[in-house]
Amino acid sequence: MTKITISPERRMGRINRNIYGHFSEHLGRCIYGGIFVGENSTIPNENGMRRDVVDALRKIRIPVLRWPGGCFADEYHWQDGIGPKENRKRMVNTNWGYVVEDNSFGTHEFLELCRQLECEPYINANVGSGTVREMAEWVEYLNSEGDSSVVRTRWANGRKEPFGVRFWGVGNESWGCGGNMRPEYYADEFRRYQTYCRDYGDNKLFRIACGPNTDDYRWTEVLMQQAGRFMNGLTLHYYSITGPDWEHKGQALTFTEEEYYELLFRASRMDEFVTGHSRIMDRYDPEHRVGLIVDEWGTWHQVEAGTNPGFLYQQNTMRDAMVAAMHLNIFNRHCDRVIMANLAQTVNVLQSVILTEGAKMVLTPTYHVFDLYKAHQDAELVDCYLSTDRIGGRWPVDRITASASVRDGVVTLTMANLSMEEDEEVSVVLPGKGQASARILTGDAKAYNDFDHAPVQIASFDDLVTEDDVIRVRMPRCSVIELTRHA
Repeated sequence: MTKITISPERRMGRINRNIYGHFSEHLGRCIYGGIFVGENSTIPNENGMRRDVVDALRKIRIPVLRWPGGCFADEYHWQDGIGPKENRKRMVNTNWGYVVEDNSFGTHEFLELCRQLECEPYINANVGSGTVREMAEWVEYLNSEGDSSVVRTRWANGRKEPFGVRFWGVGNESWGCGGNMRPEYYADEFRRYQTYCRDYGDNKLFRIACGPNTDDYRWTEVLMQQAGRFMNGLTLHYYSITGPDWEHKGQALTFTEEEYYELLFRASRMDEFVTGHSRIMDRYDPEHRVGLIVDEWGTWHQVEAGTNPGFLYQQNTMRDAMVAAMHLNIFNRHCDRVIMANLAQTVNVLQSVILTEGAKMVLTPTYHVFDLYKAHQDAELVDCYLSTDRIGGRWPVDRITASASVRDGVVTLTMANLSMEEDEEVSVVLPGKGQASARILTGDAKAYNDFDHAPVQIASFDDLVTEDDVIRVRMPRCSVIELTRHA
């Protein structure tokens, strides 16, 4: 039996809503066909944005969206994506599939998408092949009220008022596809670029430095030592895979029990990496002024058969949902340092929350995890002590993963039973008033939703008994539960 003891009076910090953020890159069918279909499409849209996708993302309260990459960011020149669409520069996307990028989705389209979603934009600027002037003028174009030629161009493109974009990433994966830089070199580049990105009016930029890949602790050490005082955020990227290496990754739909636990074990290492990089940040920033931003995370499997390998299209099962639940619980528990996270990627790419095919749309199991967890946004993390056993054999993980928060007098507990085969009795000690209520997402580990059949859905859950301060729950195998009770 697993025991969870929740102490609502012990507040551990605020869970920043941006932990539940997403990422949209010019990659495969994430933007084109997934989010943006153009004003003349027969698919219902508002200013070119798919209504079904926008409505679905609003339902899970998407708080922040990162764009335009990813590796694409360091080949993207923002002036190519403004003005009349027929005059925009065409390019070949050499990072992802060698397809033509016509730049019909550019800066104004992205900010229109964020307006419809009612979320904050997070723009990743080009350091790898761009210039300081290019980034500085992008900030000016979007944020300045001054009567400059750059701002007049924005006026000519139909926007008089500044957009007031706050989150700015200075390069992406500068240790790899963003320039193969050494940390010492990138630290100097970050210091230089951020110097010329000005604050305009009351909008104070949130300057985000490119942080480490996985367990590159030296990168974090150098960046915090040499550039920490100039940054507001530092990124971390980590993807969960199965198989011996990136060239021999496992499949999304076909996997063994051992591969199931291998993926969960690898995903669980996110806690190790967040903890390790946070310790380094603590030495240079004990006040926690600099936030850790996990702006790329998720599962990365082999692409689906018959699809462009550069499009990174993969299906999404309950196994992926378990990974999502685990990660979100980790981020919640580290909310003293983790202030944003961005799942890769929103639609049709990697661990997406939505899949589309023409006019069809389906919500993935991962989408439903975000629905179950949305009550944590801007809530207060509360002490949640977990006693559970380890499962998985050579790939050990905790049987149950959990986190809890309180807002407006309601405690929300999110927990997942990671076992592939076994139900679990869970005893939750939670002082409160009245009965607890719950919602559940469950299914076979290989269950997934497709356009013709979508069996994985959230349902109400009543296999629980409230006895004073104890709630007894019988959790099905491979399940995620949101449990609430008035404190």
